[in-house]
Amino acid sequence: MKWVSKDIETYLTAKEYVDTAVIPLYSVSFGNEMKQSASSAEFITLLTSYLERQFTGRLLLLPPFTYLKSDKPEDIIKQMKKWEENIKRNEFKHIFYITSESDWKIYEKELAGSLIWLPSLPLEHLNDQQKISMIESQVKQLLSLFTQKWSEKE
Repeated sequence: MKWVSKDIETYLTAKEYVDTAVIPLYSVSFGNEMKQSASSAEFITLLTSYLERQFTGRLLLLPPFTYLKSDKPEDIIKQMKKWEENIKRNEFKHIFYITSESDWKIYEKELAGSLIWLPSLPLEHLNDQQKISMIESQVKQLLSLFTQKWSEKE
């Protein structure tokens, strides 16, 4: 389910079955890193959209957690922990962060949720069919990771 009113309406009537929140992590950079920042966000957007389609009824795809790459990591993590508290309070058992920023691996242990880091794949020179094929391949790899995490905590 996505963060759109129609899906939220469905979620509210069946929330006992939706136990997983997925949060895309986007860093925003300007200057020389601007294009890479946009490319990473595009990749994570496509990936999480496909992931949501695979697990409709089991997960809620939240709006991206967006931060400035120049911000201090401790300030960003503090904000993320606020999100985690609210998400857990609303009966989600599992939280997955999905990012293409390798820096997050350093801070992974500070988060209550599971961090999934995937290197950003350059999509700008691919046609739509190639993009879909590449993203579907990535999502297939994530399916087993999700089911593994779900079985650990049940």
